[in-house]
Parts: sequence; C-alpha cells; structure tokens
Amino acid sequence: MANIVVLGAGVMGSAFTMPLADNGHRVHLVGTHLDSDIIEEIHETHMHPRLGSRLRAAVVPYTYDRLGEALQGVELVVVGVNSLGIDWAGEMLRDTLPPGTPLLFLTKGLSGDGDRLELLPHRLRRHLTPAQQRSTPLLAVGGPSIAGELAEERDTCVVVTGDDDALTNRLAAMLRTRYYHVWPSTDMVGVETCVALKNLYALAVGCVGGLLTKAGKASNEAVMHNLAAAIFAQGLWETAYMVDFMGGQRHSVFTLPGAGDLYVTSMGGRNSRMGSYLGQGIPYSVAKRDFMAEVTIEGAQLAQAIGPTIETLMAQGKLDPVALPLMKKMIDIVTHDAPVEFPWDAFFAGALAH
Repeated sequence: MANIVVLGAGVMGSAFTMPLADNGHRVHLVGTHLDSDIIEEIHETHMHPRLGSRLRAAVVPYTYDRLGEALQGVELVVVGVNSLGIDWAGEMLRDTLPPGTPLLFLTKGLSGDGDRLELLPHRLRRHLTPAQQRSTPLLAVGGPSIAGELAEERDTCVVVTGDDDALTNRLAAMLRTRYYHVWPSTDMVGVETCVALKNLYALAVGCVGGLLTKAGKASNEAVMHNLAAAIFAQGLWETAYMVDFMGGQRHSVFTLPGAGDLYVTSMGGRNSRMGSYLGQGIPYSVAKRDFMAEVTIEGAQLAQAIGPTIETLMAQGKLDPVALPLMKKMIDIVTHDAPVEFPWDAFFAGALAH
C-alpha cells in the first residue's frame, strides 16, 4: 500500500485513480486551478461530472491550493494535467515535491523551442530545483486507454516506461488489476514520442469523416474506410521515422504506444470531431472559434506546439521533409488554415516498392 497523489482531476487523471484504489493504495486527487467545480462535485457526491462514474471511497479530493498538504508522506506523484498545464504543474511541484519522489506522467505531448523537440517530462523537470532534478525519477504510461472505459473497468492494456528497470517493474506491479494490464518498458523516448504524435495523426484520420459528410455515401452505401486506413498507415510510418530521430526504439511504434494508441484515438473523440470539420472544408481557426472554442484538441495543440520547430529542423536538414508529408500537411492545416488536400504521391516514401 502506497500514498499516491494524482495531480489533475480531468477524466484521465481521475480514471487512473480506479486501479490505484483497487490495489489498496491511498489516493489524493488534486485538481488544477481549472478543476474547482470537479473537485467540489467529487467532494460532495464522489461522482466525477465528466466521467459519469463514481470514484472509489479511497480517493480523497483536494483543491490545488492544498497540494502541499496532499503531498505529505507521498511515495508517487502522477501527473495528469493537460499538456498546456505542464509548466504550471512544474512550478507547483517545485515548492512542494519531496526530493526523490517518482513522477509518473499521464500527460501526453511534445514541446519545441525553435531548435529542438523535448519530451514533456523533461520540460517539467526543468522547473524543479537542482536537488529535485537530480533525485526525481521520471516515468510515463503509454498505450490505448480511453478514460471512460478505464473508469468502468473495461480491459485496458498499457506500458509503464522509465529508465530504472527495478522502479519501472515495481510501479507496473502497483498498477496491475484484473482489468488494467501493464507491461514494463525501458523505451521512455519511444513511448512518449508515439503517444504524443498519435494525436496529430488521429486528427488526420478524423478528416475522413468530414470528407465523407461532404461527398456523401456512395450509391451502394460505401464509405471511406480505405482512405482512413491509408492515412492511419502513413501516420504510423511517420511516427517510426520520428521515433528514430528522437532516439527511441521502433518496437514501441508497432505495439501499444504507437499502433494501439493511434487506433483508439482515431475511433472518436475531440480529434475526430475537429477533423470532421476540417474535412468538410472549414478552416481550422474558424472551426475552433465557432464549434470547439472551449475544447482542447490535442492533435491541433501538438501541431501548434511543435510546428515552428519542425519547420526549422526541416530547413536545417535535420529532418527530412520527404519522410513527413502528412505531418507537414497537418501542421499547415492547423497553423495556416490550409485546406484538407492529402499529398498521396508523397506517402510511404522509401517504404514501398514502385
């Protein structure tokens, strides 16, 4: 039994408390400054208003201003904030995180500073004190995990990754339940790269729904699964290139963090909804303003976060633009309101014989 703090009371952070509590751990769920209504509802009814699920009795809710109190005696901190909140989380933990406490990241994404790409766990670590930076182990969870399914004990398969084999295996054992299946991995870079990029490529797959809406079903009721599958495959191929570039291992691309997470994210949700608007011919800025102004679209958020850096790395010859036609197109769609026109002839460069 361990004392665990989950920072971020959104759907995934809250759903993640289920296997923790079911394994007998004491869980403190700390909301961000944007989660006050959620924390209040959990405190009053133990129901999560967005998940529609009742949290376990062992989960104790805290507002963000009580983070220091929640961290007393903590043995593990789970970071479940939105990717835009990673700097906020780092600043909050700088003053409160006991040195040596492992950080386990649910937060997905990459950041770019114009010259290089960075994993979000590494970005958060830069906010910590020198002593914390030296002593804080970083780990992450990756794989196909829809929060609503996890909250209702649907079978879910993920990996836990970190640099310390013993610690990674210990955390995997702390998480496993009859419905939450966990494998250890030492490929932190590959896992985190895959689970970040899946959002961008799921947004691309989502465009097919809009193209179908615009074109309509065929006379024989045929839809566009062929098209969606080709975009999915290209996204996976480009993810493999980026994992190589970042220094990760390709086995993560073709297992749970890559293929698995891209599949489940392509099945629906916010990326698919935005993709549908884009496929219908609505520019991204208009669709965001008029239909999804208050909604986080992770794939678009990633395009905005890394787009300028990707373009710089291509101009410098560090990234091969020929290898990333779909990424280039999606960045152009999100950051420059380009139309959805996929560069078919540029797909699978070097992968397929002609």
